[in-house]
Amino acid sequence: MSEKDHKVSRRQFLTYTLTGVGGFMAAGMIMPMARFALDPALKAGAESDSVYVCEVSELTEEPQKFPFSFDQTDAWYESEVTHDAYIYLNGDEVVALSPVCTHLGCTVTYGHEENPDGFRCPCHFGMFSKEGINVPGTPPQRPLDVFEVTVEDGKVYLGQINQRT
Repeated sequence: MSEKDHKVSRRQFLTYTLTGVGGFMAAGMIMPMARFALDPALKAGAESDSVYVCEVSELTEEPQKFPFSFDQTDAWYESEVTHDAYIYLNGDEVVALSPVCTHLGCTVTYGHEENPDGFRCPCHFGMFSKEGINVPGTPPQRPLDVFEVTVEDGKVYLGQINQRT
């Protein structure tokens, strides 16, 4: 039999075979990279479980620093993480501010002698009002971040942190 009698020549067969094998090899290399890049988008939204922090009866109209802990999972590593929040009463509303300066991430303090009714960052002397609003003319360009607050049965729970502009 000659090559003309076959519907596929040897050259075409070899081309098809090498293209198929090359395609499988390329897919084998690209799929793990695509999965790695798309995995965060494929996962469900971040858990926004609330964490118990304190009792409402412990709060005053002056911000107080309260530590709280929660379990965090990074890939296969699980750990307990401790954070702080400045929490105070604004009328009947419970307000929780992040102690992280929005300028460079240093920890702010409340009631410093330079700013007795507000927050002060020790790194570059940034100032914030009691409500966490940045004072014009100081390094921070935006207010302190706020936590989602839930009050149930006289207990304060903090949820995810939200950036203010």
